[in-house]
Amino acid sequence: MNDRKEKNMLLEGKNVVVYGAGGAVGGAVAREFARAGAKVFLTGRDSGVLDAVAKEIVAGGGVAEAAVVDALDERAVSGHLAGVVADSGGIDVSFNAIGISPRGLQGVPLADLPVDDFLRPVQTYARTHFLTAKSAARHMIPRGSGVIMMHTPEPARASMPLVGGMSVGWAAMEALNRALSAEWAPHGVRSICLRTTGMVETPVIDVVYQLHADALGITRDQFTAAAVELTHRKRPTTLAELTAVAVFLASDHASAMTGTVANLTGGIIVD
Repeated sequence: MNDRKEKNMLLEGKNVVVYGAGGAVGGAVAREFARAGAKVFLTGRDSGVLDAVAKEIVAGGGVAEAAVVDALDERAVSGHLAGVVADSGGIDVSFNAIGISPRGLQGVPLADLPVDDFLRPVQTYARTHFLTAKSAARHMIPRGSGVIMMHTPEPARASMPLVGGMSVGWAAMEALNRALSAEWAPHGVRSICLRTTGMVETPVIDVVYQLHADALGITRDQFTAAAVELTHRKRPTTLAELTAVAVFLASDHASAMTGTVANLTGGIIVD
């Protein structure tokens, strides 16, 4: 991150909150936002992991602060944002990258899936994204600017078996993205979703692909190869590809983009 001065600082002067910043996606996005000049506020449940990401960002010349925040707790989210605004003057970007474990939720036929396990991702994703978006918008709307961001994988749009309620939860996120834009874009607050393939660099994909492989009676490598073959490029989305686009979409250069999904699936989904 020592090459900050050589990079195009698209987010210089921006204050960004990242929920789930201790995860693979959240951490990667936070690092790239910091490289682009943003002051990044890292949140999550594991203080040790958050502190490690913050120290890495600061060591590379970036600016980051970490705080333990449960993104499912409205009081915790709103209280943290109030502190950010009081200390830094405002919030420009809110990126929610939280995830839940796929164990017991994927790789199970729908006819065998308990109702509570089907509903868990639907309720969790809808709740956290509504809470964090609403809390951010309350600070963004009076200023007339801001960006709400989220990330979904391709089952949000593509029909795939053995995904359980995950696909419904991700589809709900994309519907929420459109609804947020319809209400808040007239006030200068954009809402953007980034949709990718499963990213093999992230530890959770090892678990997901193993669950599906076990359900189909094949090896994880065979399932991974089959998933990659679905793309036009014959390779999955990388974290670097996701974070590069996230920086652009969070910047003023993407001011005309709202209520939409950035399709980074490499051709699995063709719009």
